[in-house]
Amino acid sequence: MMDRTLVFTYGTLKCGFSNHGLIQDMIRSGDAAFVGIARTAGHLPLVCGPYHVPFLLNLPGAGERVRGEVYAVSPRGIARMDDLEGTSRGHYERLPISVVLRRRLRSDGDEEEEDEVEVEAEAEAYYAHRSYAMELWRRSGERGFEAYSEKEATGYVKRKDRPQDTTFLDQIRIFVGSPLQN
Repeated sequence: MMDRTLVFTYGTLKCGFSNHGLIQDMIRSGDAAFVGIARTAGHLPLVCGPYHVPFLLNLPGAGERVRGEVYAVSPRGIARMDDLEGTSRGHYERLPISVVLRRRLRSDGDEEEEDEVEVEAEAEAYYAHRSYAMELWRRSGERGFEAYSEKEATGYVKRKDRPQDTTFLDQIRIFVGSPLQN
C-alpha cells in the first residue's frame, strides 16, 4: 500500500453514480481500495457545469465542507483516473486536499458497540482547471452544495451522449458565457 495515493471522489466516481464503474474495475484489478466516507477539512465550492458535470473548485474558504469517498489508488489507477478526468487536456487538475475521514472503532473490544471518530488525512482530488474555475463559481451565483447527490445529478449527460463536434473545454466556455435560466 506504500505506492498508493489517497483520492477524494465527490461526483460521478462515487458509488451509485455514472462513472463508478471505473472505480469498480480498479478495485477488481487491485488498483484501488475503498478507504472510507470523508468530508473536506475546509470549505470548497462544489458546483455543476455543463451537462450537470460536477466540479470542485480550488477556492478555499468558499462553499461548503464537501462530502465524498476516499480510495487508495495505485499509480496505474491514477493514470486511468487522470485519463477520465482529462488532466492532460485541461479539463481537471489533480491537486492536494485535506479531508476528514469517518472511521468506526470498536470500544473496549466489545463488538456490539462502535465509536465513530474523525481522522484528518491528506489526499488528492480532481478540481476544475484553474483556467475556468472562477467563471464556474460566478455562473453558479457563488453558491455550491455539500454533496453531489441524485438531485444534482438529475440531467447529467454521459460523455458519449454529448455533442461530439465541440470539445469539453468549448462546452464549458459556452456554459459559463450563457445567461442563467430561472
